[in-house]
Amino acid sequence: MRVAVEPSGSQTIPSWPSVTEARGDVPPGPRYPTPFAFTSAFRADPIAFYGAAFRSFGDVVCFRSPPFRSFFLAHPEHIKHVLQDNNHNYVKGVVIAKLKVLIGEGLFSSEGDFWRRQRRLAQPAFHRQRLAGFAATMTDAAGGLLRRWEEPARSGAVVDVAADMSRLTLDVVGRTLFSRPLDDGADEFGAVLVDALELLNLRAMSFLSSPIWWPTGRNRRLRRAIAALDRVVFDIIETRRRAGEPGDDLLGMLLDARDEETGAGMTDRQLRDEVMTFLLAGHETTAVALTWTWHLLSRHPEVEVRLAAETAAALGGRVPTIEDLPRLQYARMVVEEAMRLYPPVWGYIRQALAPDTVGGYTIPKGAVVSICPYVTHRHPEFWDDPERFDPERFAPERVRARPRFAYLPFSGGPRLCIGNEFALMEAQLVLSMMIQRYRLRAVSDAPVGLESRITLRPRGGLPMTIAAVRA
Repeated sequence: MRVAVEPSGSQTIPSWPSVTEARGDVPPGPRYPTPFAFTSAFRADPIAFYGAAFRSFGDVVCFRSPPFRSFFLAHPEHIKHVLQDNNHNYVKGVVIAKLKVLIGEGLFSSEGDFWRRQRRLAQPAFHRQRLAGFAATMTDAAGGLLRRWEEPARSGAVVDVAADMSRLTLDVVGRTLFSRPLDDGADEFGAVLVDALELLNLRAMSFLSSPIWWPTGRNRRLRRAIAALDRVVFDIIETRRRAGEPGDDLLGMLLDARDEETGAGMTDRQLRDEVMTFLLAGHETTAVALTWTWHLLSRHPEVEVRLAAETAAALGGRVPTIEDLPRLQYARMVVEEAMRLYPPVWGYIRQALAPDTVGGYTIPKGAVVSICPYVTHRHPEFWDDPERFDPERFAPERVRARPRFAYLPFSGGPRLCIGNEFALMEAQLVLSMMIQRYRLRAVSDAPVGLESRITLRPRGGLPMTIAAVRA
């Protein structure tokens, strides 16, 4: 069965104002009269824009908007070149710089030697053996949501699954990061964080973002939110340092981390930036992945039946533990296929520090290079019937047969998301718990639109009804 995968706005394919054919070492692509015309066309529907560019021009596209040129790459080998083989020539650039007002110089946004040092310091905290200790926290938080769903399951009330998945993963990241719940209904910090993330989304998608100090209403709200978050985070860091007990959560592991070469740990500011990065990346992407998973399961009962059968055989109705994960492989495959069709992070941006050659074409110094997993995850050379929802694509033998960069929901190369196993473990555990208790159904057969923010959300949330599973 094919899944309806809709652009975030209309189904209209962009009409190119004019087209330049491939010429020598310059790839083909559309030409826009001004950078503003290009940005306007892109922002109307980024997913449809990149998809149409790939279908019209191929694996390497050059967007011309004098005096600028930017590039789009869709082929796994070309993406591998930028993210891995020649990654030292590329930085994250101006779009990611807009996020630094909240996340500072965390792992997601920092560059060069500073990023490499921070990665070395943080890596042990995300070792699989360390993450295993968080499994019980994840299932406990999921249990709380299952109890909250009892009433709407009885009454037939509609719930916004997107909002509930966000609250759940925010609860998990709060408990695993610094041992406190951050459900925005119970904790002011959680509510402020959600507000800050919404404002950050708007900032990231704006072509011209005013400096954070400029006195607009939106900037004032964002500054207030960041100040409130900073007060809490710095207070937690100071309390931990004063007590001399780092704790056994992620913050404690980061407080304990020491550079192998110098023996130095992180400063309070570095800790703060990593905490903000994990709060942003650690809940939003997993929430979006789970949201789309429920959407797809509701449209594909045959997959839902197989998932429920695997879970029942492995667990027999009990709460899963870390030891159960090898017996819950189909649950992981379902989540991975959901992230193929709806990658939570739908686009990556890099900027060339020096001229480069990709696919036989020249990338000039300073040029912006865009990668869209949403498009690459549908590349017909690597994905048969790419719009079809088929978790079997992630059976081990089929994964080994594909190029590594044909699938990149967590980026790739040295900048592969440090929390990728954390996110997959959480999604696998949560899905296995919930499928034993409930079935979720869409309230409408209408297509679900896409909202291309920092993450790829369902436009307008995801209203669904909940039915309890009969014993």
